[in-house]
Parts: sequence; structure tokens; C-alpha cells
Amino acid sequence: MSDIDVRELVQLAAVLQENLAEAEPQMAAIVTRGALNVKNAWRANAIVTAGRHARRYPYSIGYDVTPIPGGATAEIGPDKGKVQGPLGNLLEFGSSNNPPHNDGGRALLAEAPAFEAHVAALVQRLGPA
Repeated sequence: MSDIDVRELVQLAAVLQENLAEAEPQMAAIVTRGALNVKNAWRANAIVTAGRHARRYPYSIGYDVTPIPGGATAEIGPDKGKVQGPLGNLLEFGSSNNPPHNDGGRALLAEAPAFEAHVAALVQRLGPA
């Protein structure tokens, strides 16, 4: 059995709880900016990989941000109601006939360090609990 070090997560929770009124809108802004960055990178990746049969697919990619206690949550990806949006699962994850493009996965991984840095900077600005 391995031990997981969650000290930073506990510190983050304590700092955010202590400074909830200030932290909540700032966390929502960080999530919103990150979602926009992931959407833009996913779209750019998809423009390169979609090919001639899915030219409209990249423009189906969008995001929605929903406020939650402590900040926000974001859903990023193709809108099935838009032209070629239903191709998202097939293009992202592949099929028995098509390899996965992983455009969204690569976009998310590329944004992760910046997102983490913004959260860490917020925690540092708010100070230790």
C-alpha cells in the first residue's frame, strides 16, 4: 500500500475556506480562463487532425462554466447540436477503423501546468490558513 501526500490539498482547502468570499470569484476566473485555453487549444489541434471529412468539427468545440461553492466547474468539448459535433467521440477516442486523435486530451495536458500555477498563486496570495 502506498501513502499519498495530500498536505497541499488540505492546505488549499483550508485557505479557500478561510477566504471563501475572496477566493470563490478568483477560482471561478481561473477555471474560466483555463476552460477557454483548453477549448482554443483543442480547436487548434482538431483543425490539424480533423481532415477533409470533418472540416466543421473543430468549430463545434466550446465550453460551459458552472459556478459551484468555492469556484466553478467547466465542461469542454464538442457540442453535439452543432455541425459535426456528434463526431467528437469518434475523433477523440477513435474506433476499430480510426485511431484516436486525442485533441482534447493533449489540450488539457498542455493547460494543466498553467492552471496549477494560477491556483498555487491564488493560495499564496490568500496566505496560509
